[in-house]
Amino acid sequence: MIERLWNATESFWDSLSAIHWSALGIAIGCHVLKLCCTSRAWRNVLAAAYPEEKVRWRKIFAAYVAGVGVNAIIPARAGDAVRVVLAHRAIPSSSYTTVVSSTAVLSFVDMTLALCLFGWALTQGVLPTVDVLPDLPTFDYSWFLHHERVSIALAVVLGIALIALGVWIRRRWHEFRIRVAQAFSIFDPFSRYVRKVVVWQLADWVLRFFAIWYFLGAFGIEQSLRNVLLMQVTQSLATLVPATPGGIGTEQAFILYVFRGADIARSTLLAFSVGMRLTITAVNVVIGFGAILLTLRTLRFRSAAKPPDAEPQELVG
Repeated sequence: MIERLWNATESFWDSLSAIHWSALGIAIGCHVLKLCCTSRAWRNVLAAAYPEEKVRWRKIFAAYVAGVGVNAIIPARAGDAVRVVLAHRAIPSSSYTTVVSSTAVLSFVDMTLALCLFGWALTQGVLPTVDVLPDLPTFDYSWFLHHERVSIALAVVLGIALIALGVWIRRRWHEFRIRVAQAFSIFDPFSRYVRKVVVWQLADWVLRFFAIWYFLGAFGIEQSLRNVLLMQVTQSLATLVPATPGGIGTEQAFILYVFRGADIARSTLLAFSVGMRLTITAVNVVIGFGAILLTLRTLRFRSAAKPPDAEPQELVG
């Protein structure tokens, strides 16, 4: 897989002179605006959960992009933990249970739209079958699919961990239920959820499509609604359970397979897939770690767990 990724990276460097930089700049701008929209929706969910607190968007934005930045370079959603810790730190009276549960509120719109896109892709006959997945080049999970015993052992460990979590929740069920319900306060009334969450998340998705549109243009690939939707499908599938930072291996594999029938050179697809991922990763890392540095005045994540009182005055928020 590493060799194939290296070859793809070489294709990207070879195509640098052909990149349309203005389109690339617009794509980056759409991506940054997308982060703003999602963080705004999350801030509104947290503000509804803690109406007595003054939940500042700048602090929640910093927490959100910090998580995005860490996820860009560390696999297995490590950035989600950073995001939750920083958000908890930004709201003194908050609980981790409520903050974690608040992220579930954002999943409804994302899951609905992602499933609609997935259903559309199935009608196009472009997605690989289960039998094909292990043999896709640079597919992140091919090793697990070829080593069933190890996969079963890992599944058993995960199952035990989930059972332990269930036992912990049962012992603290009353308190747990109250704190989870608190995260869903934005639904009362439902119109508030639509105005303050759904609208922002729909804006997020529109900006995703615009970003992909301009990324396609930047690398000289046909800008069409179908290509945009197919690219979004590959991104959604790649980040579902990322085994690598950003799911880069899986995303590249899906792009090559989904566009196999298109009149696009393989080298162009490789340059586009790696170029878009490297660009997004670089932007996420710069913004994310910049937010961590401004918020904590250090890049040591342990400092995030300390009470705000014990830290110097923050620059963000």
